[in-house]
Amino acid sequence: MEKKRVIVDYKNITEDLLKLLTDTYPYGYEDFVVRFKNAKGENVQSIPLETDDTKYLVKVGIELDKVVEAFLDDDDDGDDDSGEKDLDVSDSEVDDSDD
Repeated sequence: MEKKRVIVDYKNITEDLLKLLTDTYPYGYEDFVVRFKNAKGENVQSIPLETDDTKYLVKVGIELDKVVEAFLDDDDDGDDDSGEKDLDVSDSEVDDSDD
């Protein structure tokens, strides 16, 4: 059975597709951009994503970068598997002296 082919605008991207995007391109997707002309003759830039049953082209632009960055910021809540935690420490609590 052939996979469905879907073009998705960043405005309509689901959280599952955002996770797949960040997992597929952990170091960025700039080198994987596909360019094509849509039915209106407009130039479109997109990146390919694939699930078990669907091939996606996700339209890219500055706005998608912002969406991905926000998604990663939300996902990075200090409870990662490294055992490290984010601490809120004021400057007055830090001892800079070289005793």
